Amino acid sequence: MSFLREIWTFLQSRKKLWLLPIIIVMLILGVLLLLAQTSVFAPFIYTLF
Repeated sequence: MSFLREIWTFLQSRKKLWLLPIIIVMLILGVLLLLAQTSVFAPFIYTLF
C-alpha cells in the first residue's frame, strides 16, 4: 500500500493526475491478460478482443 500512496503523492505534487486513467487501464489490461492465460474464463476474455 505504501507504493500506491507514493505514486499518488507523486502524481499530485507533479500535477500529473491525467496519467491516472492511463495507469488504471494498463493495470486492467494486465489483469485480463493474466486471467486469459490460465483460467476457465479464457474463451470469454478472448471474445472481448
